[in-house]
Amino acid sequence: MTPGRLLFTAIYLVFWPALMLSLAGDWRWLPAWIVGGWFVLVGASTMAWLARKDPALLEERFRMPGTGGQSRRDQIMIAFVTVGFAAWIVLMPLDTRRFHWTPPLPLAVGAIGVACLLLAWLFVFRALADNPFGSALVRVQRERGHRVITTGVYGWVRHPMYLGATLMFVGGPLVARSLAALVVGLALVVLLARRSLDEEALLTRELTGYEEYRRRVRYRLIPFVW
Repeated sequence: MTPGRLLFTAIYLVFWPALMLSLAGDWRWLPAWIVGGWFVLVGASTMAWLARKDPALLEERFRMPGTGGQSRRDQIMIAFVTVGFAAWIVLMPLDTRRFHWTPPLPLAVGAIGVACLLLAWLFVFRALADNPFGSALVRVQRERGHRVITTGVYGWVRHPMYLGATLMFVGGPLVARSLAALVVGLALVVLLARRSLDEEALLTRELTGYEEYRRRVRYRLIPFVW
């Protein structure tokens, strides 16, 4: 981690929680502290762990879009996910605290949301800990000796990182009790599912052993469902 990357990461991690609190107009709004604090803790702990245990993967995670053989299609997909993520963040305070565009979800779903976020942290962290090739870009990392990973959470689902993101996109709006943000979160889950199909098509074509792995681990994203 260079000083520039440390500064960028710190600003990036703090920006989104600060934006939620600012848009809410209430610095005591608990859901922003829960979702925002979760975001900061997951990002900081994951980066710190990678910097110590797997700096090569950390370097890969900082790879610029469009490099390393990433397809134009995947670049467009990432752009849509990025825009959707920003909308997801913004809608939680605007819908729940400012404008009340949709009826608030029941108070009890907040506990379910917290549980989803905790599970999301587990899957995101374990996906990176178990897979030294967990790039943010869909590509085959030939220069790094890319191979199929079948252990850990990859023995449960083929895309545990996407499962963690799915739990995040659902859990955050449940904590905030925002139906509008939940709809956007579910749309983002659909985008991730679509991206997983593209990723699997590439890996099946170009990564030895991936077809066998697909047959052995049946579920892509959600255990016992799909």
